[in-house]
Amino acid sequence: MNTPTLPALGLGTFRLKDQQVIDSVRTGLELGYRHIDTAQIYGNEAEVGQALAESGVARDALFVTTKIWTENLSRDKLIPSLKESLQKLRLEQVDLTLIHWPSPQDALPVADYLQTLAEAKAQGLTRLIGISNFTIAHMEQAIAAVGADQIATNQVEIHPFLQNRKLIEYARTQGIHLTAYMPLAYGRVMQDATLLEIAARHGVSAAQVALAWSLQQGFAVIPSSTRRENLASNLAAGKISLSDAEMSAIAALDRGERLANPDFAPAWD
Repeated sequence: MNTPTLPALGLGTFRLKDQQVIDSVRTGLELGYRHIDTAQIYGNEAEVGQALAESGVARDALFVTTKIWTENLSRDKLIPSLKESLQKLRLEQVDLTLIHWPSPQDALPVADYLQTLAEAKAQGLTRLIGISNFTIAHMEQAIAAVGADQIATNQVEIHPFLQNRKLIEYARTQGIHLTAYMPLAYGRVMQDATLLEIAARHGVSAAQVALAWSLQQGFAVIPSSTRRENLASNLAAGKISLSDAEMSAIAALDRGERLANPDFAPAWD
């Protein structure tokens, strides 16, 4: 079977609800996005499914990701919950299913839910499997459970103000691809003087520079937007080439500023 690779630039749907997410996905697909990222906890899989179904884009041209919520990690819930996600998405199979967060307080062993997710893949419910918000310790356990070659990506928060270098270095030694979520740091990149200066030099926006910085390091990025012009400019970020000096200037912006840090988050590296 032709295994689809994760498109470098995707459309995130976190925090988008109801008509807003339908419009965002519809516009994104019109503009040329083919990777759509959702999750059980976002409460928008049905709307994403509706937008995909109505778009007229061929199924094999799309790459759809969803994520298993923490309450569905147990062996008896994981696969039924994924089947429910597929129903909402109006799909027979998703391209990628991620474990959204490690089990809070490690109540369930990583091996258990990774092996169950691998079973879901064997059943044809998902083409690829992966992880999200996994620390180095959790990645080690995931690799021990299913093998690094089975882990399509680790989706983690990465942006100029949180560069997660230790984790990235470890993932690379294991050959695990990274997807950067919140790549625009909730819009904070738009106010940064260094990014604005680099943007002015290229005749682009600070947001596009932040995305180009991630893409140039080989990460996939999944920015979200509800505005057509922002969706279009995010998509165009892949055409920007930053110099070594510019990449270094952005590297100096790291301040460990983590924005996604719920009370059930693991002990970060």
